[in-house]
Amino acid sequence: MSAVLIWLIATGVILGVLFRPRQWPEAIWASLGAILLIAAGLLPVEDAIAAIGRGSDVYLFLIGMMLLAELARLEGVFDWLAGLAVRAAQGSQTRLFTLIYAVGIAVTVFLSNDATAVVLTPAVYAAVKKARTSALPYLFICAFIANAASFVLPISNPANLVVYGKTLPPLFPWLRTFLLPSLCSIGATYLVLRWLARKELEVPLAGDAAAVRLSRDGWLALWGVVLTGFVLIAASALGLELGLPTLVTALLSVLLATRARIMALTAVAKGVSWAVLPLVGGLFILVEALNHTGARDGIGNLLSHCSRMPTLIGSLAASFGVAGLSNLMNNLPSGLLTGSVLQELPVPGYLRDSVLIGIDLGPNLSVTGSLATVLWLIALRREGIEISGWHFLKMGFIVMPPALLLATIAVWWMAA
Repeated sequence: MSAVLIWLIATGVILGVLFRPRQWPEAIWASLGAILLIAAGLLPVEDAIAAIGRGSDVYLFLIGMMLLAELARLEGVFDWLAGLAVRAAQGSQTRLFTLIYAVGIAVTVFLSNDATAVVLTPAVYAAVKKARTSALPYLFICAFIANAASFVLPISNPANLVVYGKTLPPLFPWLRTFLLPSLCSIGATYLVLRWLARKELEVPLAGDAAAVRLSRDGWLALWGVVLTGFVLIAASALGLELGLPTLVTALLSVLLATRARIMALTAVAKGVSWAVLPLVGGLFILVEALNHTGARDGIGNLLSHCSRMPTLIGSLAASFGVAGLSNLMNNLPSGLLTGSVLQELPVPGYLRDSVLIGIDLGPNLSVTGSLATVLWLIALRREGIEISGWHFLKMGFIVMPPALLLATIAVWWMAA
């Protein structure tokens, strides 16, 4: 009976995050689910506290990225970048679309998919406002490329580190395995998004962008973002966790750019979406409760079954299966759950690689799939834009499957 109640609460949380009844933020639904699990005695308090603690590195990483994004917004970095993008497009929406997509790839690869949602989305919105064109085709780039390019490097998605744990391959073996699948994912996603936006992109840009001068503090904020990228790459190469280096770099950038003025620091802190933290904590508690129902053993049995299938069929079953799981419970906690299974269960390398692609790319199906997508939605709401879960789901059904199919086939082919 307790297992049934846990799954009912989990389903309620996912539906709440997906459809947001009463327009309540996602964090409220995750927090309510966590409170219900504890209050009903379905999860011991000590287990809930331990589950929250396992997300410590994620919390530090998110706080650092959100501080950097808010600093950059306040210092006019996004307006400056918007002006550069619109001028480079030279009146062509197709050129602007491709340029923003390329920037999204770079930000995701070197700063992570969460950074794309937090840092790039406001810059893109500023650009389309200056260009006086339809915002949605460009804003959807930020959501979909954040997952499509999230396995180019180990640091491109925190879920990568969760799945592989201490067995994370060095950089060059990683690239030999995932570079071709990443190119397939990025290329397929671009083509589908470009096709979906074909009518909007036929119209020339109506607006122009005057040159925007970036202040000294703005340059410090920009260099803080760039420095964070280098720090993340270095930390990943050394096998370090990413949260603390990200937070320390962000705090140094904020202190330098604001010159430690109390009012400026307060403005940055007020602009951060702190509700993301209880959302993540609630998801970790939810996964711990599901683990008590035997979910971990079930995943292990399914992966063992996939390993006995013909290699291509097993790869596709694993990637699409874990993609479905990621959309049900979010890819970060599902990565933790699946990663713990993979670190104990002997499975072929191609199957582990297929699982990682499913966890990274599968969330392009729905808003519940990836923390990056939730952060993207929060960034849009700050600009007064609402994207429903149903709207995203309709696009996700078109965008995600071709990319996941091609990327999984590429992983299988590289392992053959």
